[in-house]
Amino acid sequence: MSAAPHQALQRTDAAWIIIMASGVVAGLHIWKLAPALPMIQEQLGFSLLFSGILLGVVQVAGMIGGLAVSLLSEFISQRRTLLLGLLLLFLGSALGGASQDANVLLTTRIIEGAGVIMTTVMGPGLVRLHAPLKNLNMAVGWWAAYMGMATFLGVFSTALVLQYMSWSTWWWILAGITLLPIPLVLKFVAPDVPAGASGMRDAARRIGITAKSGRVWVSGLIFGCYTVQWMAVVGFLPTIYEGFGLSPVTGGLVTAVVGGLNAVGAIISGSLLHRGANGRTMLLVGFILMAVTSTLTFVFGYPTHLLWIQMIAVGLFSISGATIPTTMTRVAVDLAPAGGSAPASMGLIQQLFNIGNFTGPMLLAGTATLTGGWNSTWWITCGFALIGILLTIGLSRRNSPFEAMNSHQG
Repeated sequence: MSAAPHQALQRTDAAWIIIMASGVVAGLHIWKLAPALPMIQEQLGFSLLFSGILLGVVQVAGMIGGLAVSLLSEFISQRRTLLLGLLLLFLGSALGGASQDANVLLTTRIIEGAGVIMTTVMGPGLVRLHAPLKNLNMAVGWWAAYMGMATFLGVFSTALVLQYMSWSTWWWILAGITLLPIPLVLKFVAPDVPAGASGMRDAARRIGITAKSGRVWVSGLIFGCYTVQWMAVVGFLPTIYEGFGLSPVTGGLVTAVVGGLNAVGAIISGSLLHRGANGRTMLLVGFILMAVTSTLTFVFGYPTHLLWIQMIAVGLFSISGATIPTTMTRVAVDLAPAGGSAPASMGLIQQLFNIGNFTGPMLLAGTATLTGGWNSTWWITCGFALIGILLTIGLSRRNSPFEAMNSHQG
């Protein structure tokens, strides 16, 4: 896409807020499953490992389709791709509510995953196009908070609602909620100009240039080192707390608060970036704190009366980790190489960090199954935190994107 149409778009706060809200709606479909998982597992009858697959499979479309979605957005426009994503989420949730077989439910989660990737790949680029320049870093911080907000709303509302209705009915209600942002996007988010059929060759060339960029790959891997930890830990919290004898509502509330703290951390991190904080430092501190707090979360076998210590530790894990998606989302805005494509940068990064989203729950479940409990799962989080630190140091050594990010402050 050319720069001229982008510059002609009217930049309003209403537009980026609606885009961010669309991301929250997409995230609800990821997080509606975690508190419902014990109920669905009992009803449909499947193993803990299959539970991990069910939690992570919504990310499959993101693992394989990020660049394809960016090419689609070049053809039909970013706004239309966002709208298509919301429609797929509606379809997947509606069909999922009718599922009475584990494999059928797995298939509907893949459909939802396609909707999630279309919505979330478009989000950062659309925020970049529509947010007033003076509020860009703040808007990106709020976008990075969408998953934490979705976790809080999705987990707690699901845990509460399932006390009064079946999970199938809740899936249908969420399908209806997914349609609500569509008229708002049509009214407040100005249409961007697609390349169209005549520009597809040029669009494919820009995507090819982007896919050859080492910085984009490393950035995606850094992001993935965060998601592999966060998705795994928070995704299994309701199951972990059920093992401690907590009620589904209580376990859901704790998990929701942990997710909400991630949103708070993202908003704070966006504010810090807006004030000129160093992105490299924020990444390093985030990974170090995730390693420390996840170790405190899992290494000790807490008795029930000291479970509040573990809850504080996992809360700090979530809020401190938020520095990573906020910083990397902001970096991704400017990461496309010369002649490359900004949507393709975000698409490739999405593919890589969705590998973390997909594999994280399975790795954690596999480790817990092999070792007979959750206590050894800190090996997973600390290992990926260390990899994230090393990749961050490597990314910042030459042609650092953090310098370009800081040069755009204000």
